Amino acid sequence: MKQNHLFFDLDGTIINSQKGIFSSIRYALQKMNLSDLSDEELLSFIGPPLLTSFKKIGMDEEQANKAVVFYREHYQQSGMFEITPYEGIEEALTKLAKEKQLYLATSKPEVFAKAILDFLDYTQYFTGIYGADLDNKRSEKAAVLAYGLESTGLKDKSTAVMIGDRENDILGGKANNILPVGVLYGFGDQAELKAAGCEIFVELPKDLINLFNG
Repeated sequence: MKQNHLFFDLDGTIINSQKGIFSSIRYALQKMNLSDLSDEELLSFIGPPLLTSFKKIGMDEEQANKAVVFYREHYQQSGMFEITPYEGIEEALTKLAKEKQLYLATSKPEVFAKAILDFLDYTQYFTGIYGADLDNKRSEKAAVLAYGLESTGLKDKSTAVMIGDRENDILGGKANNILPVGVLYGFGDQAELKAAGCEIFVELPKDLINLFNG
């Protein structure tokens, strides 16, 4: 593919962050004396903004904001680093970074995203790291991506793609007139991505190399 500005999602695209996210959500629910959720229910939290996900399980604005504070309390202490990079993703980033400009666009707070990439020694691959703010004013993927595009000064959007595993990645790309690419090894499935309007898919991280450098 001709595109040379690649925006990557983080959770479900670069790292499997399920363990740390699940433990942080369960910590928040426990602190609020609320019932636990099943693993299947918790999976829906990975990808969308955290505040939105808490509201979807029935919390009002005040409760959801309180839950986010508890979540971040646990996440900063330990959950942030309960992660596993997907097999083959470092090789893909290494090779792609030699030919392309790589950026991160995540609904995770930017300060956490930067800490995770530093922890993994992946910061070296990215020209820019863009995430949500801590005030939940910039949390939807469309807003994060718009912020990233503005920060990079990229004018020709036909040279960019948004790579991610959930519908919010696809919808965020389309909202910014950027071609979306869906990865099928993360937390979303092909049906979800297709329904959001994705037409290009990769099965494994190594397939990204062939897609963009082939």
